[in-house]
Amino acid sequence: MKFVSSVHPDDVELLSTDDLRERFLVSDLFEAGEVKLIYWEVDRTVVGGVVPTAGPLALDAPAGLRSASFCERRELGVINLGGDGSIEVDGTSHAMAHLDGLYVGRGVKKIVFTSADAEKPARFYLLSYTAHTAYPTTHIPCAGVKADKLGAPETANLRLLRKYIAPGLVQSCQLTMGLTVMESGSVWNTMPPHTHLRRSEVYCYTKVAPGNVVFHFMGEPHATRHLVMEEGQVVLSPPWSIHMGCGNGAYGFVWGMGGENQEFSDMDFIPARELR
Repeated sequence: MKFVSSVHPDDVELLSTDDLRERFLVSDLFEAGEVKLIYWEVDRTVVGGVVPTAGPLALDAPAGLRSASFCERRELGVINLGGDGSIEVDGTSHAMAHLDGLYVGRGVKKIVFTSADAEKPARFYLLSYTAHTAYPTTHIPCAGVKADKLGAPETANLRLLRKYIAPGLVQSCQLTMGLTVMESGSVWNTMPPHTHLRRSEVYCYTKVAPGNVVFHFMGEPHATRHLVMEEGQVVLSPPWSIHMGCGNGAYGFVWGMGGENQEFSDMDFIPARELR
């Protein structure tokens, strides 16, 4: 498990492109036949990718967590970005079709990931935060998740947002998680830009065609920076940073947040003209 430290916003203005990418971008999360985990110091976030191929892969507790099992003191959200698969949670198997989600509550001891077809493996994206109590493990079929239409064609930000784990839907301690997909012809996500000091956020870009990219904008509003993102890459977004993106083709992203506030509308908006 790789450890990533928090970064002071003043330091971001001085970072080179390579240093910026090293501190905020995760480029190799999905590796065939592997479980890969990143521990981000902010909000004690764990981000992971699991790609079962030759056989099942178990989510064991890395030494850095100092726990008997991964979810001993944590909750976990999973969205399958690849082919069909399944997740076994303490002996109960949950079928995971493309874009299906799963919430796993604190106290679960054994989690095992499997692909239905090793030639078209599942790509399980994981996001985890510490939890103060246990809530039930819940399977979240994508087909049953309501899609909210946001934005407009004239502002090039028409998109469908699906909330998988959120208050009133699937109960959790602090994790909220969902999927946003841009409509044809729209390129801007998360407009208008905003921050939310009460929680950090993690983006995993998906549905990015080969050869295409997404320009992810970050940093303080008065001193923005950007990261060039490709399919399956993840960006770590601190509470003080804006987060918005613009692609040169169709794309989507899994968003997830952890912190002291789960209210989705708790955002501090910044007028686009005030960005620098």
